[in-house]
Amino acid sequence: MDISLGKSKKTRRAYGFDEISLVPSIVTVNPDDTDVSVIIGGKRLEIPIIASAMDGVVSPKTAILMSKLGGLGVLNLQGVWSRYDDAEKILAKIASVNKEEYVPLMQKLYQEPIKNELVIKRVKEIKASGGIAAVSSTPQDALELGPIARDAGVDIFVVQSTVLSTKHKSSTSEPLDLKKFCSMMKVPILVGNCVTYEVALTLMGTGVAGVLVGIGPGAACTSRGVLGVGVPMATAIADCAAARDSYFKENNIYVPIIGDGGMVVGGDICKAIACGADAVMIGSPIAKATESPGGDFHWGMATPSPTLPRGSRIKVGTIGSLKEILHGPAKYDDGSMNFAGALKTSMGTLGASNLKEMQQVDIVIAPSILTEGKVYQKAQQLGMYK
Repeated sequence: MDISLGKSKKTRRAYGFDEISLVPSIVTVNPDDTDVSVIIGGKRLEIPIIASAMDGVVSPKTAILMSKLGGLGVLNLQGVWSRYDDAEKILAKIASVNKEEYVPLMQKLYQEPIKNELVIKRVKEIKASGGIAAVSSTPQDALELGPIARDAGVDIFVVQSTVLSTKHKSSTSEPLDLKKFCSMMKVPILVGNCVTYEVALTLMGTGVAGVLVGIGPGAACTSRGVLGVGVPMATAIADCAAARDSYFKENNIYVPIIGDGGMVVGGDICKAIACGADAVMIGSPIAKATESPGGDFHWGMATPSPTLPRGSRIKVGTIGSLKEILHGPAKYDDGSMNFAGALKTSMGTLGASNLKEMQQVDIVIAPSILTEGKVYQKAQQLGMYK
C-alpha cells in the first residue's frame, strides 16, 4: 500500500529480518526428515549456504572446505588471491594495522595488478581438491577474467557489484551484455546485486543461473551510509522471489534467488528462506571460523576504491571451526553456530519438509520479536544480546 512521504512523494513500507517472525502451523515435521538441499548453478548443495566472495571470508582452502561441508564458497578474483602469490602475508598485514591506517593500506595493496596465472592457479587448486570452483568478478572485469576462469575449469562464475542492471547509461564505457556473456561463457552465471521485482525479472531474461538479492546489508558494508541506497532484506527477497515465480510461470525456467547479506544468526537464514530465498550468501558468520583467512577480521569488497571506499574492517573474532558454524555442535546459545541445524529445526517447527515448503510459511510483522520478554538478556548481554 502506498504511503505519502510528503505532498510530492509516494512511498511504501519495507521490512528487515528483525521486524518479522515466522508462524507455526498445525503441522510439525521431525527436523531429521527435512531436506535443506538446493540446486545452484547445476550443482546440488546439501545446505543452502554460500560463503561470500570476500578476502576475509573465502580462500582456496575455505572454498574447498565449504564444498566438503555441503555448501559453496566463492573466491573473489579481484582480491588478494589473484594479485599476490603469498596472499597469506598480505592478509596478515591487513589484520595488523590500526583503523586509521586501514583504508590507505587497502587502497595501496589493491593497486597490485591481477595476474592471469594466479586466476588459473586458484581455480585449479580448488578443483584439484574436489571442491566446487566458484569465482566472482565485477562487471567491468568479467569479460577479461571470465574466459580465463572458464578455461581453467571453473564451475560457476559470479558477476557481482553493489547494484547490477541491464540498462546502463554511460558516455565513457559500454555495459557488460549479460546475455552475450552467458552465451559465451558456457558455464552457469550468477549475477547481483538487486532488490526489486523489475530488475530481478530483467536479469533472469539474460539467461543467468541465479540472482543475488541485497544492497548494503552486509556487516562490513557501508554503501547504505555512503550512497543512501538499499531496501531492507525481507522485502527485497520477497519482491525478487515474486519475479522468480513470474519468470518460471512464463518460461518454465526456475532461476534461484540468493539472499546476500544481512544474516548474522540462524534465525536470519530461516527468515530469508521463508521470505522466498532458495539459498543465502553470508560473510561475517563465516569469517568467524578458525579456517577463514581474515585473521579475526572481516571487510567489505568496496573498501579498496581509490575515490569512494565503502566497507569497514570489523573485528568478528573466532568462535569455532567452519564445521561447527555450519553443522554444529554449537558452543554458544546466540544462534551463531549450527546454521543447518537451526534451519532444520525451524522448518520442523513450521511444518516444512523442504525449502519450497519453507517459502510458503506464514510471516507476521513483529517489530518486538527480538525484544519482547528479553530484558534480562539485554541487561546482562547474554543470549541474543551478546
